[in-house]
Amino acid sequence: MIKIVRTDSKNKDFIALVDHLNDYLKIVDGEDHDFYHQYNGIEILKHVVVAYKNQKPVGCGAFKKYNENSVEIKRMFTRVDARGEGIAGKILTELEKWAKEEGYSTCVLETGKRQIEAMSFYKKMKYTIIPNYGQYKDIENSLCFNKNLS
Repeated sequence: MIKIVRTDSKNKDFIALVDHLNDYLKIVDGEDHDFYHQYNGIEILKHVVVAYKNQKPVGCGAFKKYNENSVEIKRMFTRVDARGEGIAGKILTELEKWAKEEGYSTCVLETGKRQIEAMSFYKKMKYTIIPNYGQYKDIENSLCFNKNLS
């Protein structure tokens, strides 16, 4: 059974999952990792979700305010041994629900073009490719998405 828990960035299971995510991204992003890593600090994240399978933390995600109407989805990750079970979809759906409860109408996010599974996942979850925003504007490896929550 999958249990989804709302928490914040001080959650020890979230911190451990993010460590796994960072290890994975070091490999996937290669020499671009340092650029991306500077924008992925977790200390400011107040809206965090951790997924548990049989009381074991297996996935996470978070959001932060992007502008008055939008949140930015951050730190989405599912452990390799728990993929293919719909966990990421449950995490993202919970984040979207929470953002809507907080009064936001849109989610934006960035993923790397080398993260093929992530790109497919966001498309499956009805996210649309948009022009790169903010710090990702001129980054060739970045792909940005958004989704209207209404």
